Amino acid sequence: MPVQAPGAVVMIRPHKFTPNPDTAADNAFQVAAAGDPEELAARAFQEVTRAAETLESVGVTVHLFDDEDATRPDSVFPNNWFSTHAGGRVALYPMYAPSRRTERRPDIVEMLKARYRVQDVIDYSGLEYDNIFLEGTGAMVLDHLSRIAYAARSRRADPVVLERFCTTFGYEPMAFDAADQGGTPVYHTNVLMCIASDFVLIGLSMITDPARRAEVVERLAGRRGKRHVLELSDQQIHDFAGNAIELEGEDGERFLALSTRAAASLSDEQREIIERSCTLLPLDVPTIELAGGSVRCMLASIHLDARPQVGTAPGQVSQLPAAVI
Repeated sequence: MPVQAPGAVVMIRPHKFTPNPDTAADNAFQVAAAGDPEELAARAFQEVTRAAETLESVGVTVHLFDDEDATRPDSVFPNNWFSTHAGGRVALYPMYAPSRRTERRPDIVEMLKARYRVQDVIDYSGLEYDNIFLEGTGAMVLDHLSRIAYAARSRRADPVVLERFCTTFGYEPMAFDAADQGGTPVYHTNVLMCIASDFVLIGLSMITDPARRAEVVERLAGRRGKRHVLELSDQQIHDFAGNAIELEGEDGERFLALSTRAAASLSDEQREIIERSCTLLPLDVPTIELAGGSVRCMLASIHLDARPQVGTAPGQVSQLPAAVI
């Protein structure tokens, strides 16, 4: 059965980070950055470096790549342009903002082929020419256990390509409309909800249709109602509490990676339920969050079987040197 909590991720360390003006129109979480651009980029570089070190310290494999291209301000969010899946498949996605389309990197795809068992790469990026977009596991939140793809409808989550993805990869699509208190549509589903093995964090009040909201809750809880559905307030969503990801360390211990801002927003009751099954792992990324995404957006999860590497035991993955582009 597919695992909800991956044990390996890809991260991009940006050298020229800045909030992307091309995405500000529909990303209500984005904040215009003030101050020296070089200082801002240096802070973002250090935040990614420290986050990667923290993840590695608890046994999560991190494949860290550098990006020195000043034309890719959002490259720190690789989960939007590719995803990986059990059975050896990789998907490449069509991106809404033209400035984000060059984030797709062949060297990362080749690393996945070299280090993991990849049988097929399905490339949807050609749909950009038809103005059809689906920004990966930003636009979709995948329940790998129940095989459901949740998606808040937006210009970045087109129902046509969502259906196509679900047919190819074996998920049931569950689309819904979601908006904040001001009526602004949610730009990415993964700021609204996080699905872990035993619990879900979700801003239920943002799902505008009450009937659809109830259906989403029922499906998230599972057939036997064993998964806790923890409702997040609008303020907690604004603090990126929904933009978290469950990961697994090398000893099988599970962690919930989220930002320090998100962790601070959780109630004592929410923490208690989360910590029954995994350890909270706050990462300090305030500069990255200016771009409208947080920890989940920074981690492209790997759900592939590892290839044995020279000098490693079977099932272990050796680290690659960071690639710079």
